Amino acid sequence: MSTPTVAGRPPPAPGGGRPTRIRRLLGATAVAAGMALAAGGSTALLTTSLHRPVPVNVGTLPTPQTATATLPAPATPAARPVRISIPGIGVHHSLTGLRVQQDGHLAVPDDPDQVGWWSDGPVPGDPGAAVIVGHVDSATGPAAFYGLSSLRPGDPVTVERADHSQVRFTVRALREYPKDAIPDGQVYATSGPPALRLITCGGDYDSQLGSYRDNLVVYATQSTTGPVHSTIPAPPHPQQ
Repeated sequence: MSTPTVAGRPPPAPGGGRPTRIRRLLGATAVAAGMALAAGGSTALLTTSLHRPVPVNVGTLPTPQTATATLPAPATPAARPVRISIPGIGVHHSLTGLRVQQDGHLAVPDDPDQVGWWSDGPVPGDPGAAVIVGHVDSATGPAAFYGLSSLRPGDPVTVERADHSQVRFTVRALREYPKDAIPDGQVYATSGPPALRLITCGGDYDSQLGSYRDNLVVYATQSTTGPVHSTIPAPPHPQQ
């Protein structure tokens, strides 16, 4: 899974900065098992395509004025996110931090059941778009973001932060982009009202490249922020 470099933009600093691309997300078939995901990570993939979603173009994107408006920085930066809940598709996952690597790629979760967030980018609730990514499927079946394409405008997304506060978002639009045509300046917005981007693989599977052809991006805007409640279920504890 990847996004192209925007012409004229300076390269990101190693270990930080805005990504030029996202490392390939785990998604359906691979020509060979053990495809690299993040630095040093690998996994065995399906030998047949599990997930072949139809092209997605749903809802209305935020207007350029809304997306690019500059807001004053908060007095205290928001606490890091620790969990995400998307009830409409049964997602209740902890979050792992992801950083831009030396080659400008944003790393992805090592495990298909993990969900990661761009830890050098905006924190959910701060100005700009927080970016959260997950795999669509794996060698054992659907992965964390398998159901992302079924979200629709109005669906809620809740992020719990380390200070036990929650920030709630509302889905506004879904867009599927060819991997060489991602509007990364829009996806990786670092200013403007607090927003959220959820990203996974989409489109048809390319057996020669060993990946899906497209990226699916869910655009969400902040609705409320408040103290933590019981809306994000705790993960089940193993039986003793």
